[in-house]
Order: sequence, then structure tokens, then C-alpha cells
Amino acid sequence: MQRRTWALIGLTAAATAAAGVAHYAGAPALLTFVMATLALAGLAWIVSFSTEQVGERFGPAVTGLLQSTLGNLPEFFIVIFALSAGELVVARTAILGSIFANALLVLGLAIVVGALASPDRVMRFHPRLPKDNAILMLLASFLIVILGLSAATGDKASHHVKAISIIGAVALLVTYGVWLVDYIRSDAGHDPPHGTPRVSMSVSIALLAIAGVGAAFVADWFVTALTPAMERIGVPKAFAGLVVVGIAGNAVENTTGVVLAYKGQADLAISVIKNSVAQITAFLFPALVLVSLAFTTQLTFALAPVYIGALFLTAMALWLITSDGEATVFEGVALIALYIILAVLTFYE
Repeated sequence: MQRRTWALIGLTAAATAAAGVAHYAGAPALLTFVMATLALAGLAWIVSFSTEQVGERFGPAVTGLLQSTLGNLPEFFIVIFALSAGELVVARTAILGSIFANALLVLGLAIVVGALASPDRVMRFHPRLPKDNAILMLLASFLIVILGLSAATGDKASHHVKAISIIGAVALLVTYGVWLVDYIRSDAGHDPPHGTPRVSMSVSIALLAIAGVGAAFVADWFVTALTPAMERIGVPKAFAGLVVVGIAGNAVENTTGVVLAYKGQADLAISVIKNSVAQITAFLFPALVLVSLAFTTQLTFALAPVYIGALFLTAMALWLITSDGEATVFEGVALIALYIILAVLTFYE
């Protein structure tokens, strides 16, 4: 590997060690939070680099799936530790924050960069994944909206939110599984990648394993320091979960998708970002609903009305902007504007 790669790995190891020392030594929460955030970003980069090397041997569908799956590891651990600590607001808004950050902010940035890098200022990509992604988001939105309407009207079903959430989670997971099998098969229709891996498969897998274990520990320190750190600087808990955790927990998509768009690899950029949105919406969220049954604090699909509306409108925005396989700078900026509006609203919640 290049010296720069080893240097970044070394800096990540140092940040992880510093975060661990700060956590166990009882350092100020804000310091621990900052170090844990830097460590999470570094670990996310290692995951991104390693999966990119593995992906050089496959097509964009498998590569995008690997990137999003392993890139969501920090997010998974953050939510698990938040639930174990009884931080339901943080757990719920962390999931929603990941969806909104990827679907609006990161995708918007990637579209702006990709369109500007294109000779005619239009970013073009295969429309299959954006359409499928919008359908998965609309399916999840359907479940969340009808639960919200049930709770608002106080009908009989509103007394069985937990049971409805469990059955809905299973339905979402089955649908995601059916889509996933078909999507991976679509790689057969693409040309094989032409890049040359910079590291061997064994080194890539070793880095992925180390980064995954590291992410589990750092996520625990991150969640422990989150609430006192945000209280220290006067940031609401909902904003911390939706924006701070949403961006920090998705550092892979925040960088990888934009860089790929800049390089002109539009299909792979869209695959990385949109796979993450689909996976969080139709796999991670329902899976965490089922996993939370083992905790005292349990997760359901019952959300505040403002987030119900935001999720549904996000799905509609994605459908309108990306389903034709083309996107302009204007459309990318519009997605970013939606995210900014939602973030500001959450700050005042």
C-alpha cells in the first residue's frame, strides 16, 4: 500500500486509542465525543478503502452493496448502544438521520459534483436502482404513515403498535431480500471492473474485520459521550441524533459517493449512496426493531408527525429527481436545501 494509505490507517489507530483513553480515564465528555467522532470517521474510511479494493473484483451492484453494508456498521452499533443505554430519541433519530443525510445531503452533493464534472452539466446513471430505492422508501413510509394516522385518531390498532411494528419489520425484510437477490444478479449485465486492486483480498478482509471490531467499541464511547457533550454546547438531543450522528455515522457515503461522482463514475456513486438509503430504510431499521426486543427500551415504527411527513416527502423527492436516470446541479442543490430545512426545524424541536 502507498505511504499515504498507511499514514491514514495510523492516524485512525491513534484517534481510536485516544478516544478509548479519554473514555476510560473519565475525560470531559466533549473531548471524548470529538475523539470518538474522528475515530468513527477514520474507521469508516478504512471500511471504504477496503471494500473498494474488494469491489475492484466485482461490478457496481456488488461493490455498492459492500460499501453500504459495511459502511453502515458504525450506525448499527451506535443505535444498539443507544438502545442499551435507554436513549430511544438518539436511537430513533440516528436511523432517520442516516436516511435523510444519505438521501438528501450526500446524494445532493454527489449530483452537484457529478453534474459539474460532466461536459453538458448533467449527471447520468442507470435508473433501475433509484426507482427500486424509491419503492422501498415508499413501502417503509406506508407502514410509518398508517401507524401515525392510527395513533393520531386513537383507533383500536393504535394500542398494538409493537405487534404491527414486528410484523411490518418482517414484511420489509422479506421485500428487501427479494429485491437484493434480483439486484445482485443485475451485475451480470455490466462489464467487469477494469481497476487493479492495490491490496490483496486477504489484507482487505483483515482491514474490514479490524475496522468492524473497532467501530463497535468506538460507537459505545460515542453514545456515552453524546448526550453530556451536546448538553454542554446547547444542542438538542433530536438534532444531535438526526444531524450529528447521521453525518458522523455515514462518513463512508459522505466521502466515497461524492469522490466517485467527481471521477465520473456515476453508476457506482449512485449505487453506493442509494444502496445505503435502501439498506437503512428496508433492512437496518426493521432489523433493529426486531433486535430491540431484547432490550428494555424497544424501537417501533411509531414516529413524530414531522418525521413521518419528512420521510414520505423525501421518498417522493427521490422519485421525482432520480427516476429518469438524469440529474442536474439544480436538482442536487434542491436536495441539499431540503436537508438544511429539515435540520433547522429539528434544531428548534
